[in-house]
Amino acid sequence: MADGTSIEWTQRPGTKGASWNPIRARNRATGKVGWHCTHDSEGCRFCYAEGFNLRLGTGLAYKPGHERDIEIFLDEKTLTAPLRWKAARTIFCGSMTDLFAPFVSDAELDDIFAIAALSPQHTFIFLTKRAARLRAYMANVEREALWMNAVAHRLEATPELMKVCHPILGRRAPWLPLPNVWLGVSAEDQASADKRVPDLLATLATIRFVSAEPLLGPIDFRYLQPGDPPVEIDALNGTHGVLRPHGGRSARLDWIIVGGESGHNARPMHPDWARSIRDQCTAAGAPFFFKQWGAWTSFYDRQVEDPDWRRVPHVDDQMRPGATRFLNLAGGCGFHGERLVAVRHVGKGASGNLLDGVEHYHFPKVAI
Repeated sequence: MADGTSIEWTQRPGTKGASWNPIRARNRATGKVGWHCTHDSEGCRFCYAEGFNLRLGTGLAYKPGHERDIEIFLDEKTLTAPLRWKAARTIFCGSMTDLFAPFVSDAELDDIFAIAALSPQHTFIFLTKRAARLRAYMANVEREALWMNAVAHRLEATPELMKVCHPILGRRAPWLPLPNVWLGVSAEDQASADKRVPDLLATLATIRFVSAEPLLGPIDFRYLQPGDPPVEIDALNGTHGVLRPHGGRSARLDWIIVGGESGHNARPMHPDWARSIRDQCTAAGAPFFFKQWGAWTSFYDRQVEDPDWRRVPHVDDQMRPGATRFLNLAGGCGFHGERLVAVRHVGKGASGNLLDGVEHYHFPKVAI
């Protein structure tokens, strides 16, 4: 838990950013307490939370085999902390794990969502790679009653919370969707977006979003192709008919976050991958948040420096250790023809967060 965090997309105007990790893990052999998760796809390869856990948590890697070496538990003190935070927070829920991973039970999730229901002053942001589990959990027709039972149990077990929380007793129930809960999925490339975003679109939510971080390949959210044979889905414009919860337009994405990978082993992000998602969001009127370049920055970008091919690039003398090139991105991201971008590993601090010289820190428009 951190009442205060540097994660950029929690820094929403009018709120304070925070992270919240009520699901903890205890090393059975050493007693050390930390967190647990398991890798789901290529975007997990250099997980920052895993590195943190190795140093300051259980000391175990995020591997399925370690589930026998740990005890998963719901940390009661951490769980109820948001009830005591008076000023509005934008809270990243489960920043050190994936709350929809199999080792987190539905009952534990019910307790977590009950706290969100009791804390309408805060915005709770859930992000997962397990989109199918998220969809199944939220689709349970008894979910509202289960949340209400968890709320009643929480207040009965801890009467003093009645004095510090915003009680919802007296109204119907924590209805779906909770107005202060945003649900999102991670997607690092087209394949992961094709797999996860359709499940998100079929999940009832106040805000649906995608975190394309680390972005490891191009993604076109207008032409997702899940299934076999594929069914084309436009996730930004809502023209696909996946879900019509109130008889209106189909569900669509309300927000996209983009970021490059950071850390010593970070993989580079092609600028055109980020530009394409920015342009897709602009055309659809969806908020676009560019978090960071990660550890890499470009020192030659033909799209910016020589779009008309009027001169031959001279980058060979700059290709020192720690530099690489992207070549032949023909037809990717809506661009055509050969592309040339040369990038260098400089670290997160030096790479910055400007995309073509512009900061993109845009959030969905909701009442705070």
